[in-house]
Amino acid sequence: MAQTVGGQVGPTSAGDNTYPPIRMGRGGELVVTELHGRYYEQTFRKNVFMAHAIVTAPVVYTTAAGTGGPLIWNGSSSTNVVVLAVGIGITVVTTVAAALGLTGNTGQTSAPTSTTAIDSRANLFIGGAASNATPYRIGTVTNAGNFFLPLAHLHTGALTVDTTGMGWIDIGGGLVVPPNAWVSLAASATATTTVAQLAIIYEEVPV
Repeated sequence: MAQTVGGQVGPTSAGDNTYPPIRMGRGGELVVTELHGRYYEQTFRKNVFMAHAIVTAPVVYTTAAGTGGPLIWNGSSSTNVVVLAVGIGITVVTTVAAALGLTGNTGQTSAPTSTTAIDSRANLFIGGAASNATPYRIGTVTNAGNFFLPLAHLHTGALTVDTTGMGWIDIGGGLVVPPNAWVSLAASATATTTVAQLAIIYEEVPV
């Protein structure tokens, strides 16, 4: 039976007693490495980004107006936005018990309206270029979220006794935002009075 074995595609910087390549990627996959941190290579390639928003009273995910944040709009035609992780820090408690999670939808062919500027954004290779996708703190989208992926809870108890002051949730690339689509953090019910520091870590991958 005929067999084909390929190699390389990704960068190789060898040393010691070397026998490269095999490695690949970009559709031929394989790669397999734990030598560096999980996202090291894509971060080194300047393809991993962070968007951070300070949000008051996150709206219910089925609300198109003022959703977020962060709200990330993929207005590119060349890349998919792949969510890697979410960071959550609650600084003021809610008067409405709710879950906090991810939502999104398609059909966003132009930028969201009534946006407010993202509080901070970065290429996680410090000094790298900005992402093709555009992050906002909040904005009004064409189509409200059509799913809800719960990640954390928002308690009505005092912050001093809450068990969810901080959170780091690994999504692991399990949510892909294609061109002309958006993703944001939102709540299962409008979380009145909540103030939260929220972040989405995402990778951009060629379509």
